[in-house]
Amino acid sequence: MNSLQGKNAILTGANGGLGGYLAEDLARAGVSLFHVGFVNPGLEALAARSVSLGVRSGFLSADLRSPDGRAEVVEAARRELGPVDILINNAGVEYSLPYDELTPAQLDEVLDVNLRAPMLLAHLVLPEMLRRRSGHILNISSLAGRSGPAFQEPYAASKAGLTGFTFSLRATCRGTGVSASVVTPGFVETGIYTRLKEKTGISAPPLLAPVHPKRVAAAALRALRTDAPEIVVSRYPVRPVLAILDLWPRLGLWMIGKLGAHEFFRRVVDAEHRVKEGSHH
Repeated sequence: MNSLQGKNAILTGANGGLGGYLAEDLARAGVSLFHVGFVNPGLEALAARSVSLGVRSGFLSADLRSPDGRAEVVEAARRELGPVDILINNAGVEYSLPYDELTPAQLDEVLDVNLRAPMLLAHLVLPEMLRRRSGHILNISSLAGRSGPAFQEPYAASKAGLTGFTFSLRATCRGTGVSASVVTPGFVETGIYTRLKEKTGISAPPLLAPVHPKRVAAAALRALRTDAPEIVVSRYPVRPVLAILDLWPRLGLWMIGKLGAHEFFRRVVDAEHRVKEGSHH
């Protein structure tokens, strides 16, 4: 999509940390937006901001874990804006805990929101896109899905699955006018990372320093405009490490450990355990 002007997009996780930056840049590019969030606070203001930037806009508070919630998102977006040209799967859930301490409900929630919802929303919008021979599905993944940080099993699995889904869908749709891309950021100075930092007082290690959400939003628009398969967004180059991981897994995993992600999440888990123990006294 060389020009995004006049396109209609669904944006999930719109009122999360990154969502506001995505919404702003998309509206400035002329994209009419249907803002979706799990809870309402901020959604109406986001929609009003999009209108002030000259595009049509709508919003909905929806539970993406539920089939009815997902169907309602697509139906409401079509009512408000018309045919869906772009689906941006940005909503995400994360728990930093030892795997054996996670509840089955928490596992289900991460997989439902991070992987099942993007796949099933894509399934709902894809037939119309194929009929019109135009459309793009953009998934916001994470370097966690490529590097497997400690204490992030469901999150890492969901993001790895999202990347695999994107590449497979892209191959299936080749030549149809419909495509799929994935944006893969490391730590981002908003959303999940900010909540962890505020809760525990622990910052990411220097070599994994967070990027500003504006960089991730800019990458998302670039992926849409250039039909890039994947754009990795990080403070420092990480593709060489990922290449080593593919070629020499033992060495790659050792290098990832040295970057400090495992220790960061270990410290987060220790801090959360101390908070829980303190609340019981």
